[in-house]
Amino acid sequence: MSESDYRKRVQELFRQHEKLIARKNVKATGGNGVYDRYVNPVLTAEHTPLFWRYDFDPKNNPHLMERMGVNATFNAGAMEHDGKFLVFARVEGADRKSFLAVAESPNGVDKFRFWDYPILMPETSDPDTNVYDIRVVRHEDGWIYGLFCTERKDPKVPLWDTSAAVAQCGIARTKDLKNWERLPDLRTKSPQQRNVVLHPEFVGGKYALYTRPQDEFIQAGKGGGIGWGLCSTMAGANIENEIIIDNREYHTIKEVKNGLGPAPIKTAKGWLHVAHGVRNTAAGLRYVLYTFLSEPARPYVITHQPAGYFLAPQGEERIGDVSNVAFSNGWIATKRGDVYIYYGASDTRLNVATSTVEKLLDYTMNTPKDPLRSFACVEQRNALIRKNLAVLKTYGKLPGRPQASTRANPQLL
Repeated sequence: MSESDYRKRVQELFRQHEKLIARKNVKATGGNGVYDRYVNPVLTAEHTPLFWRYDFDPKNNPHLMERMGVNATFNAGAMEHDGKFLVFARVEGADRKSFLAVAESPNGVDKFRFWDYPILMPETSDPDTNVYDIRVVRHEDGWIYGLFCTERKDPKVPLWDTSAAVAQCGIARTKDLKNWERLPDLRTKSPQQRNVVLHPEFVGGKYALYTRPQDEFIQAGKGGGIGWGLCSTMAGANIENEIIIDNREYHTIKEVKNGLGPAPIKTAKGWLHVAHGVRNTAAGLRYVLYTFLSEPARPYVITHQPAGYFLAPQGEERIGDVSNVAFSNGWIATKRGDVYIYYGASDTRLNVATSTVEKLLDYTMNTPKDPLRSFACVEQRNALIRKNLAVLKTYGKLPGRPQASTRANPQLL
C-alpha cells in the first residue's frame, strides 16, 4: 500500500467512525406507556476509538490491520457528571478479557464518545483475571464508588478444568473518575458474590450493600435471591450477616436467579429499584428486568413489586454472544425527573430506554403483584377486562372492540 493510499484509508476509517458517533438516535414507535425504547444502540464495539484497535504506524502495520479487536460493549454503570451523561461500559476485547471504559454523551441517548483511555483498574495482591459490570455510586460520604465483579480462576479445581471461576465483589473509589483507589474485595460468608450494589446513603450509620450470596451461605430467607448486609467501612468491607430481601420464586421471571441492577433512586415514595431476573427456557436462560419499591427508612423492606418483567429483550436485542438477555447495572435520574435506563442486550451492545420517576412509580405501585398461580392470574386479568368493557362503552364505537353481550363468559356475569 502506498503512503498516499495508506493516508486515504486512515482518513476514511475516521470519517466512517465519526459518522457513527454523530448519528442521531430517535425514539422507537409504539411503546407501552412506561418507557420509550430507541432505534439504535448507544454503544457497540464499533463505537470504541479506532486508536484502541489499530496501529497507525505504517512501519509496524503496513497493511493497516486491526491489531487489537473489540468484541462487545455492554452492561454499563452510569452517572451524571459535570452536565454530561457518563456510562462505564464493560468492553470485551477479541481476547475475551473485559475492561471498564467511560463514554460520555451530551444528552444520554446518542453521540457517546469514549474517553481516550480505558480505566486501568488497580489490582489487589491477588490479580484479577477479568473485571466487569461495574455499579457506580456517588455516596453521601463524599466518594464515588465502583463495585464490580472480579473473577479469578478457581484454584481448587483440577488443572484440566480451565473454566471454573471464583467471582467476588471488587471495590474501588475515586474523587475525579480518573484516579481510582482499589480497596480490598468485599468479604462475606459466601464463597461467591456477584451483582453487589452499594446503597447511596448510610443506614443506621453504616454502609449498606445489596448482595447475592450463594444459597447455602445465607443466614435468613430461603431459596436465595437479593441480599442485604451492613458494614462499618468500605476500606476492608466485611459483612457478617446477610438477609434475603427479594427471594427467587418458582415459575416466575426470577426462578433461577436474581440480582439488583444499579443503586436505587430515592423518591418521595421510597427507594425505586430495578433488578434482573433469570428463568429457564427451552433455548436456555432468559434475562429480563423488573422493578420494586422499598421503604424510605428501611430500604430492605419491599412495599411494591409488579408481576412479571418490566423490560425484556426484543428484536435484535435478543441476538448476541449470550442471546435473550437484557441486563442493567446503570441508570440516571436527572433533577427534572427524567430517567435513562441503560441495558446490555445479549452481552453484545448497550441500549437505552427513557422514562420518568413519575411513570416508574406509577408502574411499580399500581401494577398488580404476582399471585403465583394461573387461576389467580386469570382472576386478576378478568377483573381488568370487566372494568375495561364497562369503561369502553363510554367511548362509543371502537374498531374491533369485542361486545360483552356476544363474548362474555357466563361465569363472570
